[in-house]
Amino acid sequence: MSKGRDRTVSRRPDGTWENKRNDADKASSLHKTQKEAEQAARGMLRNQGGGELTTKGVDGKIRSKETIPPGKDPNPPKDTEH
Repeated sequence: MSKGRDRTVSRRPDGTWENKRNDADKASSLHKTQKEAEQAARGMLRNQGGGELTTKGVDGKIRSKETIPPGKDPNPPKDTEH
């Protein structure tokens, strides 16, 4: 279940990368690269008190999930990706 402050980084049809809150209709910010969009999303999550960052690849499939502190990681001993 996603909370309102959780964010997703994904590619748009025009080739730009968007940083978007999961409960929003419009993107919070647009970027030329996926890395720039991820950095912006991490900064916004830190300012909002933490949450889950989901990154999707060019194909639209989930590449990565990361809990940004002070959010609580649901599986801390199993999460070895970050």
